[in-house]
Amino acid sequence: MKEAQKDLHIECSIEKALNIIGGKWSFLILKNLFTGTKRFGELQKAIPNISPKALTDTLRHLEQNAVVTRTVYPTVPVTVEYSLTAKGQALNKILKEMKLWGSQWA
Repeated sequence: MKEAQKDLHIECSIEKALNIIGGKWSFLILKNLFTGTKRFGELQKAIPNISPKALTDTLRHLEQNAVVTRTVYPTVPVTVEYSLTAKGQALNKILKEMKLWGSQWA
């Protein structure tokens, strides 16, 4: 019985949320998308120290977790836009509270 308890891992809801938004760049990307749809280049300019690879990886992670949608337009060159899903918009209040906490306690 004790062996089965060792193998059992119950993931808490806070842990699940942090797995989705806990990346180094996620907060800054989300902050920029709260103001509306952005192209890759707009996000890169708004977050000066982020590398193209880090931006791509973070956007893919957020897209896989249904926080961000990626829309491709068949233009020349191809236009790609990123926007928040309803799930992503729901993070706005949480991140504002974290910002307030950080300004008070950090």
